[in-house]
Parts: sequence; structure tokens; C-alpha cells
Amino acid sequence: MKDLKLIVLENSQELGEKIVKHLKKDIRIPITNNRFSNGEGKITMKKNANGSDLYILSDVGNYSITYNLHGKEHAMSPNEHFQDIKRVIAATSGHAKKINVIMPLLYESRQHKRKGNESLDCAIALQELEKMGVANIITFDAHDPSICNAIPRLPFENFYPTNTILEQLNKKEHPEQLLVIAPDMGATERARYYAEVLKCDVGVFYKRRDLTKVINGKNPIVEHTYMGTNPKGKDILIVDDMIASGTSMIEVAEKLKEKSAKNIYLIATFALFTEGINLFKEAYKKQLFTKLYTTNLSYIPKEIEQEKWLVKVDCSKYLAKIIKTLNQNKNIEDL
Repeated sequence: MKDLKLIVLENSQELGEKIVKHLKKDIRIPITNNRFSNGEGKITMKKNANGSDLYILSDVGNYSITYNLHGKEHAMSPNEHFQDIKRVIAATSGHAKKINVIMPLLYESRQHKRKGNESLDCAIALQELEKMGVANIITFDAHDPSICNAIPRLPFENFYPTNTILEQLNKKEHPEQLLVIAPDMGATERARYYAEVLKCDVGVFYKRRDLTKVINGKNPIVEHTYMGTNPKGKDILIVDDMIASGTSMIEVAEKLKEKSAKNIYLIATFALFTEGINLFKEAYKKQLFTKLYTTNLSYIPKEIEQEKWLVKVDCSKYLAKIIKTLNQNKNIEDL
């Protein structure tokens, strides 16, 4: 591994440790992250990054990291995590030969398109990184991969943990007569990919929303309408990129149970659970779903990790392969 160095921010320590074990070499550059009580911060590198192929790993969705702000405990937001990525880049002082930013959960990925007089935060963030000299962006299951058009001259590597998740699913569950379901139209392409891998049929729910109201930043769902093969007696995979509250996934599972579906497996690359934990606990008690499969690419609340219905799929080996392949300038298509 030529000149390979890794900086792991506090929000990704557990994943970073596993990646280093798979690479079989401690390539980390330690840093200190000091935070002042007014919210300002600074990052200091403990070793020089001169001439290195530097990888910066950050989980911008980790809301378990806190600091003292104006005398009160404050949970870090994605904005603050992203600012820390830029601080690391600034701390390298231009000495790294190549800077690669790994954000498994892409910053501001839910604000990926513009309607009217709105900000386009994801695009702006990617352009900021480009201007700071970043050579490569590495992410997983981007909410809308076409956001890469914001940085047409910069490599944007969007990977999917599909095979890793399905390997675990097949080991533990042995599902039969499968049907893959997209909980909304936006997840159709993802569901279709799963279906192609599994060689099974695919269905989709259309979410009709009340566009006259906005609750928690979203138009509330009025109705779910199913389009696809009859789910009766089938094992179902409901696939999506992330779970925030999970309301939509549970409502879809309920609709499928009403149609006599057999086992229902929920799959999400990122189980953020910023709200809705009790909703899932109650849904499991009602046998609306069998298991939830998610990855360790982003923070999962400890309360959820202890639940017997959650299966956390380790993607550290996959990420280590990605880093090693890119570092050796090999073809990433197979990955």
C-alpha cells in the first residue's frame, strides 16, 4: 500500500478500527479535535501527511457525539461534522499528495435537488470539497447519485452494500418465493437492482402526499397505493437507502401483511432512527416485520443495537478493499 494514510474522525472510530484490521497495517494519523464553549473548533494533526495518499473517514450522521456549548450539552449536527472534514483538509496544509474523503452517508444527500427558491446544499458541499483540493469522494447508496453532476471533473465513487447485506440475509434467513418492494417511487431503481441480483419480481408503493402541509420538513403521506405482483404467501424485502422515522416502511409492511405476505424483511443502508424507535418496537410486537437489516456505515443508536430484530451488517472489509484498490490505482468496477 503506497503512501497510504487514514484519518478517522471521532464519529467513525468503531468502523475505522475494523478497516485498519482488514488492511493489516496501522496507517492512521492521530488528530485532536478541540471545541470551544462558543462552538468554534480546531483540528490538529499529530503526524505529518507529507506526500501521502490520504483518506478521511467521517460519519456526518452520528448524533451521539456531543460537546459543551454555552454551558449545555450539544449533539453535533451534520453541518458540524462536515465542517470538521474541512478542518482536517486545512490541517494537512497542502502537504498530502492526494486527499480522498469517505462519507458513507453523503452530507446533505436529502437536499439533492432544487425546487424554486431553495438551497442546493449537497451540490454546494461537494463543490466546496473540490475547491479545497479533494481528489476523490467516496460514498454509499447516495440518495440520488446524479448529484455527482455538481462536480463533473471530480471522481465520485458511489458504492452499494447490496451483496454484503444479501450474503448475511441468506446465511440467517433462507427466504423463499421472494418479492422485492420499493416503499416509494424514489426507491424503485434500488429495488430493481436487488431484484435483478436475486432474480425475482419487484413491486412498488406510490406515496400520495398532502402538498399543502409541511410537518418536520416533509409533506405528510395521505395514502400508499401498491403496484406489482400479488404478495400473498411471499417473503418480502422492503429496501430503501435510509430510515429516519421509518413511518413509511412500517406503513408499507402493514399494507403487505393485509395482503397476506409471509415474512417481511426491512433493508436500509443507513438506520439513522432520528425518531420512530418506539414505532419499530411496536411494529415488531405486532409481527409486521421479521428483521431489519442495516449496515455499520453510519451510527445506530445503542438502544436499537440491542433489539433482537436488528441485524447489523459489517461493511468494514468492503470499505478496506475499496481503499486498497483505489490506493493501488486498480479498476474499481468489480467492487
